[in-house]
Amino acid sequence: MRTRAILTTASLLVIAAAFGDATMSLQAADLASAPIYTKAPPVEPFNPWMIRLRVLGVLPDARGSSVDVFGVPALSSPNSGLSISDQVIPELDITYFFTPNVAAELILGATRHHISGTGTLNGLDIGRAWLLPPTLTLQYHFTEFGAFKPYIGAGINYTVFFNQSAANTPIDGFAVTDLHISNQVGAAVQFGFDYMLDRHWGLNVDVKKLWLRPDYSATVNNAIPVTGRANIDPWLVGGGVTYKF
Repeated sequence: MRTRAILTTASLLVIAAAFGDATMSLQAADLASAPIYTKAPPVEPFNPWMIRLRVLGVLPDARGSSVDVFGVPALSSPNSGLSISDQVIPELDITYFFTPNVAAELILGATRHHISGTGTLNGLDIGRAWLLPPTLTLQYHFTEFGAFKPYIGAGINYTVFFNQSAANTPIDGFAVTDLHISNQVGAAVQFGFDYMLDRHWGLNVDVKKLWLRPDYSATVNNAIPVTGRANIDPWLVGGGVTYKF
């Protein structure tokens, strides 16, 4: 009986050991096949604001400007026109992204231009005026080119003319003694690109075309009224730095 008890106990120990090994094998298999959960990388919140600081060239195209000099018909010929000087200024723009692709941009800057006559006006010094041309455009940004991010846009411009001053400098017996240029609303189109150096900083190149054709009036020799339309129609060509918040 004692021997049988010992054999029975030994058998039970062998069965228990085998069962334990099987259980451990199943647990190991379960662990090997279980998915490994890792912590997801943090997602940076979308910040919609961007600013750019550019050096901007303002390049008027005054071809087609009209000049009507009352009392001096020869000066009102189709050969009479205006010349408006180019200018280089610093310019700030603020951009707000509604989505990663769609944004609105507002540019801010002021320029001072010299206005003179051409053709039969024979270089008549007309005067100078400051322009404040805030321009708002709606843009589409292409995001599938990595660090290179081109965009196109279109919008509206409202130009305010201030600090207008007539030249009052006699040339060939004529001197402009009064000058007034009307504020003007016009269309704008643009294209450009940002090249991002990192998540925040980048380089920018931007080109805009404005259609700006204000009416103007002046007085020559304190007696002769002059009116017309100044086809300023400037190109705005800029380059600078981008900062995205």
